[in-house]
Amino acid sequence: MKSFGGISQWTGALSVCAAIAASGSALAQPRAVVELFTSQGCSSCPPADKIIGDLAKDPSVIALSMPIDYWDYLGWKDTLADSRFSARQKAYSQMRGDRDVYTPQVVVNGATQVIGSDADRIQGAISETKKGTVMTVPVSMSVSGKHVNVSVAASNNAPDTAHGEVWICSVSKAVPITVGRGENRGKQLTYYNVVRNWLKVGDWTGNAANWTLPLENISRDGVDAAVVYVQDGTRDKPGAMRGAAYTSLQ
Repeated sequence: MKSFGGISQWTGALSVCAAIAASGSALAQPRAVVELFTSQGCSSCPPADKIIGDLAKDPSVIALSMPIDYWDYLGWKDTLADSRFSARQKAYSQMRGDRDVYTPQVVVNGATQVIGSDADRIQGAISETKKGTVMTVPVSMSVSGKHVNVSVAASNNAPDTAHGEVWICSVSKAVPITVGRGENRGKQLTYYNVVRNWLKVGDWTGNAANWTLPLENISRDGVDAAVVYVQDGTRDKPGAMRGAAYTSLQ
């Protein structure tokens, strides 16, 4: 057993199915992780924010809002923005080899970017990216007492071809905001599945693995859900999504 900052990791021959059965949770196998990079100061973003709210109702999709901070200078400081989201958006651009960093922008399964206000293109990207090893690894998450349990199945590929990271996100399902200045001045907007914090759970090398971490590590005011995902590459060089799971905390 190895411990990393209070997160314990067990790896070995124990099957993920057995571990999940013991915890009483079920495998969650969504077809897509949809990340929206948005801003309260962007007049083009509200339609995209609504689309994320609609996608959040679809159990086969994990939709996340990641408010960026690079438009704050335009007259309104986004109250939900995080510089880490801006960095993630730029990292995706660098991995794709383009300079497409804008709002509203959606990244589907870590692989394809589309305009966040175009629902048809988002659905098209979901179908297009659901190929190969994308979203094929079963992931589960359950809450037991004061702990969160995460299980990731083994890859169907050879373990030496799988190199990724497992991250857990603290999520607020719905956050109403009244914008005081800027392009959306006076508007009352709602942001859905807003990521409020990130925590790296561990590295994933293609083998089945289980982790447990204190619930307090992801809890904070307004957080009522959590998402765990397995993604190729690293935080600075993100690749395709391998699998993900969503759970309510309240």
